[in-house]
Amino acid sequence: MTEEPTAAAEQLSAQQAAARADPWDDPRLPWVGKPRRVDILCWAGITISGVYYLILLPFRAALVGTHPVLLELLNGSTEAIVAAAAFARVGHGSLAVVMLASIPGLMKFDPLYWWAGRIWGERIILLFSGRRKHGQKFIARVRRWGRWFTWPAVVAAPFLPVPNAIVYAVAGWAGMSLATFVILDAIGSLLWAGMLAGLGYALGHHAVVVAQAISRYGLYVSIAIVVLVVAGQMRGARLHR
Repeated sequence: MTEEPTAAAEQLSAQQAAARADPWDDPRLPWVGKPRRVDILCWAGITISGVYYLILLPFRAALVGTHPVLLELLNGSTEAIVAAAAFARVGHGSLAVVMLASIPGLMKFDPLYWWAGRIWGERIILLFSGRRKHGQKFIARVRRWGRWFTWPAVVAAPFLPVPNAIVYAVAGWAGMSLATFVILDAIGSLLWAGMLAGLGYALGHHAVVVAQAISRYGLYVSIAIVVLVVAGQMRGARLHR
């Protein structure tokens, strides 16, 4: 006699739980529930930044030995900064231009990751880190040290063996203002670019010869890069099944 009401109550409880479950919830996304306009805009910006770098991949090898400053401005890549400084050493351009071009080249999408941390907090940090230990470590350190950790971390981000996006998202989540973030990010970017430019300037003609050789065979290098990226994506997809 008592089993039927109990079963009915359990069924009702399950139905209520299912009704409360939000169909928009997805652990692969950083927000909870139905996305707001700000969620869509920020996520679209991050997606576009990834597509942007993929579109540039076939052109990197061709530009590094012909227009390294343009490549640096578009991409901010290591090889572009080294090559641009090497060209400056042999009289093609100046180090001042190399350093100035590195700022937008390196920083153009960084505020997006700061913004992601500001609006999504720990969820996006863990998502960027792939749920690995890096994200958890950064969160724990911010809780312990606050700005004594986040300020130096933003400056040192280009030199750290972790994705920069994690550091920038942590800065946004920790409450760092956008103005402070941009200033610290600019300092770190200039330090990184200065180190690479110094290397390129020291190599001089030798680096120019290598860059020009890469551009000469740019088509083959670009195909190899695309194949490696696609293979890496396919391998990652198989591992996550």
